[in-house]
Amino acid sequence: MDLILFYFRKLLTILKNEVLVLPYRIAVLLFFFILLFLPLWMEDPYLLRILTLTSIFAILAASWDLLSGFTGQMNFGHALFFGVGAYGAALLNKYAGIPPWGTIPLGALTAVLAGLIIGIPCLRLRGTYLALTTLAFPIILLGLVFALPGLTGGELGISGITRLAKSRITSYYIAVVVMLGLCTTMWKITDSKTGIIFHAIREDELAVRASGINTTRYKLLAFSLSGFFAGISGGLYAHFMRVAGPSTLEVSLSFQVVIWAVFGGIATIYGPVGGVFLLFPLMEVLRFWQDYRILMFACIVLFTLLYMPDGLFRWLREKTEKECPRCKIRNVAFRDACRICTAPLD
Repeated sequence: MDLILFYFRKLLTILKNEVLVLPYRIAVLLFFFILLFLPLWMEDPYLLRILTLTSIFAILAASWDLLSGFTGQMNFGHALFFGVGAYGAALLNKYAGIPPWGTIPLGALTAVLAGLIIGIPCLRLRGTYLALTTLAFPIILLGLVFALPGLTGGELGISGITRLAKSRITSYYIAVVVMLGLCTTMWKITDSKTGIIFHAIREDELAVRASGINTTRYKLLAFSLSGFFAGISGGLYAHFMRVAGPSTLEVSLSFQVVIWAVFGGIATIYGPVGGVFLLFPLMEVLRFWQDYRILMFACIVLFTLLYMPDGLFRWLREKTEKECPRCKIRNVAFRDACRICTAPLD
């Protein structure tokens, strides 16, 4: 009992001194609570379906940010990892009879292998050349899907695989909990020494190499981690929709991921997640104006990027918080002095 009280008091201390002192941390806490407790008062199957798919695509967008946002390895073929994870999970389930809890991580490992296959030949490429090369890989795999219809189902894909869960609410909780866990893991990676090296590679790879760091190893690590997380999202999608088809490898999906990430704010992890949770449900709402749907979506994205070039959520954070010039701790925007070192805030 004493141990439970100790950890409870420690949790309250962390909430008081670390979480409830900054607006964006309060927003993240509310985001967690809303997603976890939403089914308690809202059981509409359509809404739960939309939020389940949103959570799955949030993992995909965050995984792109981990690779392209932090290391600068611009990947315009990110749908490859998603499609490999989806097809890998579907094939293992249909032909080997493995349940979803086994096929999803195994499909993600297949996506890691795909990440290594892409990463190794792309190591010497940068900028436009890297982007175009990565764009070619999902197109190549799509050709293989059509060339082997007996195995992949061709244009129809692989259907009839096992459901993610028996009920819509259970599927929702699986997707949401996995999303929150994986996105928190990705954020912790970017906040670690590895994340600092990723960021340094994006800023000046030559300087990082000159300091004695093996940039090749870290870029391959970024490709592998990004492929793993995207593969998880692909496996979740395949079992939730009960189909893995060519749509999981389409170029349009790769560009959609880039739009979500840039809209929310790259090199943040939380930005792409927030971008998906705003834009994906928005596209569903705009279905009521089918003739103007794409136009309205494009206007919203363009307006945001024109006036908030660093992304919506970065802009909001800069408007509500200030960084201390001395200790680099973030403070609420209305404070005149730092909450840690009491230095004056400009």
